Amino acid sequence: MRAQESSAASRRAPALSLTALGRLPEVRPGDDLAALLSRAAPPDLADGDVLVVSSKAVSKAEGRIVALSEVRPGERARALAAEHDKDPRLVQLVLDESRELLRAARGVLIVETRHGFVCANAGIDRSNVPGDDEAVLLPRDPDASARALREGIERVRGVRPAVVIADSFGRAWRLGQVDVAIGAAGLEPLEDWRGRPDRDGRELLVTEIAVADAVAAAADLARTKDGGEPAVLVRGLERLVSREHGPGAAALRRPREQDLFR
Repeated sequence: MRAQESSAASRRAPALSLTALGRLPEVRPGDDLAALLSRAAPPDLADGDVLVVSSKAVSKAEGRIVALSEVRPGERARALAAEHDKDPRLVQLVLDESRELLRAARGVLIVETRHGFVCANAGIDRSNVPGDDEAVLLPRDPDASARALREGIERVRGVRPAVVIADSFGRAWRLGQVDVAIGAAGLEPLEDWRGRPDRDGRELLVTEIAVADAVAAAADLARTKDGGEPAVLVRGLERLVSREHGPGAAALRRPREQDLFR
């Protein structure tokens, strides 16, 4: 019995710790976000750590901010805005950032973004943005952004933690939003358990753990949405962190032919 208990303990998932790095200065276009994160991180920041960073901080640093006063909505945007009681300028931004409008209902535009994300309003957000005239777009290439942040932190601190860029998404079948990984570098985004036996010896056929999404969602619980805390340090996932950047969060996107909603 003791041997069985010891074996089970050895397979048990490691303890995780999640700590918000605290408030950062308001991030502005052109700011060196990697340097800001490096200064906010603890002295013992290590290669096996994971830094989860809000997409909004990344977008601000990359200048992905649009003044609504400069947006000229087209005919389609004006028609959709009138039908769904939305600002036509915001609708135009959604259309500009999208490959395809999948559905418009109840004041929400469900689209496939140019990145390949299926989400509401192309991820465009106006919360926690100074001024009433600005909207923040998603980073152009979140995986590339994650790689750049990781390399920037390594230059400043000499260590290479994994980086996850997180954004809030709604979910089919469930209420509420959770943060998911839209960009990643250095973290295995999916842990494939297919072919392994369960505890009773039956082969697992479909189990793939969305590691990067789980990390993003957990990190969101360690910070406040309105507290100016855009980054969270996650520890305990060293087995899933690699020196290589890896496939990024792109590996989490479901192929179109497997999408039961289209």
